[in-house]
Amino acid sequence: MNESVGACGPLAGIRVLDLSRVLAGPWATQVLGDLGAEVLKIEQPGKGDDTRHWGPPFLDDGSGDAAYYLAINRNKRSLEIDIAKPEGAEIIRKLALESDIVVENFRVGGLAKYGLDYASLARLKPDLIYCSVTGFGQDGPYADRGGYDFLVQGMSGLMSVTGRPDGEPGAGPMKVGVPVADLFTGLNATIAILAALRHRDATGQGQHIDCALLDSQVAMLANQASNWLNGGVTPGRLGNDHPNVIPYRDFRTADGNVLVALGNDRQFFRFCKLIGRDDLAEDARFGSNAARAANRPALMAALEETIVHWTSAELIAAMEAEGLPGGPVNTIPQIFADPQIAARGVVQTMTRDTGVRVQVPGFPPRLSASPASYRTAPPRLGADTETVLAERLGLGAGDMESLRQAGVIGGSQVEKAS
Repeated sequence: MNESVGACGPLAGIRVLDLSRVLAGPWATQVLGDLGAEVLKIEQPGKGDDTRHWGPPFLDDGSGDAAYYLAINRNKRSLEIDIAKPEGAEIIRKLALESDIVVENFRVGGLAKYGLDYASLARLKPDLIYCSVTGFGQDGPYADRGGYDFLVQGMSGLMSVTGRPDGEPGAGPMKVGVPVADLFTGLNATIAILAALRHRDATGQGQHIDCALLDSQVAMLANQASNWLNGGVTPGRLGNDHPNVIPYRDFRTADGNVLVALGNDRQFFRFCKLIGRDDLAEDARFGSNAARAANRPALMAALEETIVHWTSAELIAAMEAEGLPGGPVNTIPQIFADPQIAARGVVQTMTRDTGVRVQVPGFPPRLSASPASYRTAPPRLGADTETVLAERLGLGAGDMESLRQAGVIGGSQVEKAS
């Protein structure tokens, strides 16, 4: 792991000004940072990003930072600047004009009063790439509404296909266990920013990217959306059953649960033989995926009554030996203890300037020529304010003390370290 601040990676030399907070925007800028971009995170003096306070648990280094914040803010430098003060807005404007990319998630039009909206900055820097992340986009009847992951999971239709079906214990709509609407939007923002960089390098022209949580989550309905749009089928909640592929779900074993994910007829027939149920493979009701879908309850009952006599370890081992896809339902501690995760180097360890170690899941894709790097741990609030303002804008100690006394920037690094 490279802990140096030096530029490396495919986005080395790209400067990102991050005016976003919470999750979708910071997720996008963290990816850009992993790929080598220099990311400046602008935070409210004395408070910082909301996620710094979203605990417990909190990091035990005196910073008061929540574990939530640590998940989405590595490879960034933190500056405490009050955007609401004219002097603060001017500092941010100057930083934006020295940047390639601005990412923000203010309400629609919220930055115009500070002269930090796309139109204002693009007049001064036409090649600027400016990404706005909102709940519902820059236009439409919902544009002025605030958007949150939970709200969007429900509005998008995702919760209508997530959870136990009606008539079963625990039935009802259910959100996904991680904030997927925010995370999908952050990834979409990253993809769009990289495309805009390509366009800028080819034409010299910047652009505005309008990225909405609702749009992103509706797009990620994928096959469920197509089932309705092209098949006229209204998807519903199926618990862990798959709407199109059968059998593709969890089954109770003698000592737990096992996932069985059979993607074609050949795998289904081999699985039936493995568990000693050749009769199911020979039954015309189950001879094709379409037939199995039409007779799902009967098939599930037959499989359940057989699989429950296997232990989880025995069934998983038998499926692995036959090359059939199956596996356990892990807890979070179990997956991080899994040898595959260790072999892939998924977990990265970083060290804060306080000396405390922080562990994070790294950037998943492995680039053979220009891999992601892990240069700086998620920063303490305002830890880089003075350094960056001196480097970028040439401000001296006296300038910064005046700004500090006026409440434009946060407390000194000496104060923060003490």
